[in-house]
Amino acid sequence: MKIALGVSGGIAAYKAAEIVRQLQDRGVRVQVVMTAAAQEFVRPLTFAALSGEKVITSMFGSEAEQPNLDSAVEHIAVAQSIDALVVAPATADTIAKFAQGIANDFLSTLYLATKAPVIVAPAMNVNMWEHPATQANLKILRERGVSVVEPGSGYLACGMVGLGRLAEPEEIVTATLERLGVAQDLAGETVLVTAGPTYEAIDPVRFLGNRSSGKMGYALAEAALRRGARVLLVSGPTALQPPNGAETIFVETAQQMRAAVLDRWKQATMIVMAAAVADYRAKSPGVEKIKRNGPMSLELEPNPDILAELGSLRQAGGTELPMLIGFAAETQDLVDNARAKLASKHVDAIVLNDVSRPGIGFDSDRNEVTIVTATEEVAVAEAGKLEIAQAILSALRIRRQLARKPEAQGAR
Repeated sequence: MKIALGVSGGIAAYKAAEIVRQLQDRGVRVQVVMTAAAQEFVRPLTFAALSGEKVITSMFGSEAEQPNLDSAVEHIAVAQSIDALVVAPATADTIAKFAQGIANDFLSTLYLATKAPVIVAPAMNVNMWEHPATQANLKILRERGVSVVEPGSGYLACGMVGLGRLAEPEEIVTATLERLGVAQDLAGETVLVTAGPTYEAIDPVRFLGNRSSGKMGYALAEAALRRGARVLLVSGPTALQPPNGAETIFVETAQQMRAAVLDRWKQATMIVMAAAVADYRAKSPGVEKIKRNGPMSLELEPNPDILAELGSLRQAGGTELPMLIGFAAETQDLVDNARAKLASKHVDAIVLNDVSRPGIGFDSDRNEVTIVTATEEVAVAEAGKLEIAQAILSALRIRRQLARKPEAQGAR
């Protein structure tokens, strides 16, 4: 998810730095767009360092750059790439430009060019806020579907007391995510996700591996972040960039993944084992590269079954927490195999993938799964992996609520 954060000129501009941080904590990429007035209060370098993204400060590049076609049409590229435009603080001037369709800087032009949802958080002097012109402009924006995060009341920088204080960063972030349909229903949860393959060395050059790209596990991590969870991501080798905000631990082998998971599992309230862990490893990997010399035999030994070990540990502790979810990549007898895995590994659910189907599963951006529990099978239709991840988290959260309901009722 990518959001453009417009920062217009006002003393509250410094609070936009905290908005950037909170959005990143939820796995959101943030590109900051600053008006000329905003740069009088906060330097662009501050936002560049926080966001790790280019900060846009003018329509035609910086004064040190020659105007060029790329910078002249950059507002179109940004407008098409973002999931939302958030303006905080939104001054009376910026609100007026938006309402009247004036496009004389990058931010106001971006507003006209984007089809993404727009959220504005006004901040100004109380008299400016109450002025009929400002209220009329806000009425126009609301009628166009713009979300307005109302300012708070209190002591203002000008010395007056009244409405006009920028809403708290957390309120702005929550309003933004709600507008995007991302509920914060996992706030307070810690979700541990494993992702990607493991590589088991044969010699210094070769390894045993599998076709997992890590896309499903990374999508689950991003989905959990968007819903407010703290995310621990244990990742095998992959070319993917971890979601912003995830606490990522990189591993290579199954034994390394086991160690990373066992070191952290007690912190989690939900564990989703999406990694494709190699079942076997070479018993005696070569210290030197094995030369090609006709047929050869390779002796293998089993890797630890991390999912089964977690199931046993949880049973031994006499607790239902953390919720434990496994993945099953199958090519035949799909549901039967998933149910056998569900029982043998003592888990709450198995997410079943039919990896024999072309176009979904391994190394694809799309997937189609069935969530198998002791009492039901929930089919999730083919969609992008982030959508699948959201559906999985929703189904599992509902299941946990239902499981706890009788206990809660009995306690009344």
